[in-house]
Amino acid sequence: MLTTSTTRVLEPHELDSALAVLDRDPVSNAFVAARVQVAGLDPWRLGGEMWGWYSGGRLESLCYAGANLVPICATPEAVRGFAERARRAGRRCSSIVGPAETTAGLWSLLEPSWGPAREVRARQPLMVTSSMPADVPPDPLVRRVCKDEMDVIMPACVAMFTEEVGVSPLAGDGGLLYQARVAELVTAGRSFARVENGRVVFKAEIGAATPHACQIQGVWVAPEYRGRGLSETGMAAVLRYALGEVAPVVSLYVNDYNTAARAAYRRVGFREVGAFMSVLF
Repeated sequence: MLTTSTTRVLEPHELDSALAVLDRDPVSNAFVAARVQVAGLDPWRLGGEMWGWYSGGRLESLCYAGANLVPICATPEAVRGFAERARRAGRRCSSIVGPAETTAGLWSLLEPSWGPAREVRARQPLMVTSSMPADVPPDPLVRRVCKDEMDVIMPACVAMFTEEVGVSPLAGDGGLLYQARVAELVTAGRSFARVENGRVVFKAEIGAATPHACQIQGVWVAPEYRGRGLSETGMAAVLRYALGEVAPVVSLYVNDYNTAARAAYRRVGFREVGAFMSVLF
């Protein structure tokens, strides 16, 4: 039994304890919870390690350390423990992302050794809804992307990612990992688009899904179609699928400077309940 505060990698048999921590905030933790529910705690299947902060032998906080570094229900003490472990291991992630206050604390401790970051997005409002909008009709042309439409959806996915993140997902490995992730969502029936003349004009995905909550990501409208309300009716269509087939609560997070998107999401019924922060390398 551990009697002092400490940080270590969780063992597979600690799955129930990890899920109990994740369940404390099922909306904010949906991304990591979805991965853990499918893959367990085995680092190879999970795509990274799950670090735990223990106090008096009890698991109190988590930190997912994979392609992203994600603090979960992390107390100030846990943040310091995770930062020390991350410093010793060296940076292997492409971003740090999580609840704004916690992530800001983690980054302040890591910046001297990991900085500078390519970009810091200090406040990204977290928005949720559990009902369909009363006055925004779902776009009837938004549908699930078929498995044989990867060549149709990929250009839109690449355009969205490049516009949002600032770098192309095709860099490095030629886009193999990114294409695999897109294919995974298409195969799972969680990729949605409106296609006109063989070209995507609106798209979005349900990126993370648990029985408690799911998260919409990758919302994109072709530039020449912007300003026509497609983001609102398209989001209403995706929301109908999400609430009807996936989870009772739907969330997303958006950059605070994207006032047009925030206004569109509010019109579809989303409300702000908190904020995330992202540190991009």
